[in-house]
Amino acid sequence: MIGGQQDASKPSRAGRDLRAAILVGVSLGAVIIAALLTYRQIFIGIVAAAVAVATVELSTALKKSGIQVALIPVLIGGQAMIWLSWPLERTGLMTAFVITVIACMIWRFRGGADGYLRDLSASVLTAAYIPLFGTFAAMLVVPEDGAGRAFCFLIGVVLSDTGGYAAGVFFGKHPMAPAISPKKSWEGFAGSMIAGMAGGALTVSLLIDGEWWQGVLFGAALVITATAGDLVESLIKRDLGIKDMGTLLPGHGGLMDRMDSLLPSAVVSWLLLHLFV
Repeated sequence: MIGGQQDASKPSRAGRDLRAAILVGVSLGAVIIAALLTYRQIFIGIVAAAVAVATVELSTALKKSGIQVALIPVLIGGQAMIWLSWPLERTGLMTAFVITVIACMIWRFRGGADGYLRDLSASVLTAAYIPLFGTFAAMLVVPEDGAGRAFCFLIGVVLSDTGGYAAGVFFGKHPMAPAISPKKSWEGFAGSMIAGMAGGALTVSLLIDGEWWQGVLFGAALVITATAGDLVESLIKRDLGIKDMGTLLPGHGGLMDRMDSLLPSAVVSWLLLHLFV
């Protein structure tokens, strides 16, 4: 502590190297913003790359606990889900997902009966959790106003995370789920909700010509799914006995540790914006 201020290069009260986390977050954000403001379909490629990396990270983490994901079918199938969703949307996505599940069933034959159900379940979970959910983020940019839709989604999740982080650090006293994520508090959740709803009202009304009340509902839904996504990944990591899914992003852990809130939120974003606009 220097002059009452926390050294940003050291872990914060929320357990992050704040300086590294901010630098990485700003850098990733700049790449995404540049893509959406120039040729929005580049965002599909960014999603595809992120999904591939996150799939490898989760597969590697599961492998350390003796669980074998059918990595090759899930990687190939995941890319098929994303790229087929561009021209074919849900038809392409679901066709690729079903074929991926069948491929995982067959791929695991070579391992015999021992652990077959365990490994197949993990493979299907990985295929659904990462590329299937992630494809909904890619589908956001397909319409003409796709860049605006993607911004609504990303800004909503960022505001949820930022509002929760700030409120949790300064006001957090009542644990939300101490057995899952001790640092999450109800005060932090309230901060997420306030920031998310305010951001949703502004982005939905200004970027895609929606109604402000639709933005409020949109923002609230993203806060719920982003928080649930954080808790789900925390449970998975606790079950596996690991702190982070990887080490790719300084201050954040692995890429999967940043995508945990984004993945389920992508599904809800696509569904609500498809309904509202």
